Amino acid sequence: QVQLVESGGGLVQAGGSLRLSCAASGSIFRPNTMGWYRQAPGKQRELVARITSAGNTDYSDSVKGRFTISRDNAKNTVYLQMNSLKHEDTGVYYCNTNWNLLLRNYDYWGQGTQVTVSS
Repeated sequence: QVQLVESGGGLVQAGGSLRLSCAASGSIFRPNTMGWYRQAPGKQRELVARITSAGNTDYSDSVKGRFTISRDNAKNTVYLQMNSLKHEDTGVYYCNTNWNLLLRNYDYWGQGTQVTVSS
């Protein structure tokens, strides 16, 4: 099994910064994709950013230029640097890792960390 543990959430004023971390442990296959999703109250979970083992990144249009995703493959850890935070960035942020192996998709989620941006 795979466990994902997020940290770094909290309360910040609009315009401020936060850095999220997610450490993965267990039977992790590489190559894989690690990413961050968020869910605001009353809304569906949405992709924020993701990064492959090779370092290729993908961002939601709403965070481009403000957020940066990175990873440390040796530590199986993914980071999300969030700058110029806006009230609409508020939500629960979930870490995800996934890969395909022998025609099967493996998909794991963390427990989530709350990010609250006060306006």
